[in-house]
Amino acid sequence: MELPSKILERAVEQLSTLPGVGKRSALRYALHLMKEDELAVRDLSESLLRLKTDLHHCRHCHNVSDTEVCPICSSEKRQHGIVCVVENVQDVMAIENTQQYRGLYHVLGGVISPIDGIGVQDIEIASLLRRVETGEPYPVEEVILALPTTLEGDTTSYYLNRQLQASGVKITTLARGVAVGDSLEYADEITLGRSIAHRIPFEN
Repeated sequence: MELPSKILERAVEQLSTLPGVGKRSALRYALHLMKEDELAVRDLSESLLRLKTDLHHCRHCHNVSDTEVCPICSSEKRQHGIVCVVENVQDVMAIENTQQYRGLYHVLGGVISPIDGIGVQDIEIASLLRRVETGEPYPVEEVILALPTTLEGDTTSYYLNRQLQASGVKITTLARGVAVGDSLEYADEITLGRSIAHRIPFEN
């Protein structure tokens, strides 16, 4: 795509690196931003920069947070003995939107996928096992394995189940209201809510 400006070309290149944004969409966004008030563009650029400079991952559950400990982990109204293990931050948001779950979370930041070079050491499995073993910050009574119903998600669930067996904690998984192969972020709230409310014991 031949553009009349190097500055515009650079903006299009950067915008097109975003997921799902092609060159044409990136050009449309860039031209839109050119028409915007300078203050609005500054606000946008500063908010994006703050994602890298000021956003944290909770030191307990690895959810995104403005503070060292996220509002969910620090809430006195949550059931601290239940930990729901999810793949990513979007899954936390999806489950929270159901308003059916009052426990805590543990965000792995991925699932085991040898074909993609993602092993046990590349995601937050060690910190989960340590959390269960030490009872910090709260003693864990139940671990819900709420991972995708994909080959990689199931592999990760089976691995965690084996690792957690000796701890004596109750291990459950979502009822299969969530279709096999679906990501939680795309499940409707009613189906996801029923799945979390009617979770079942995890079995090999």
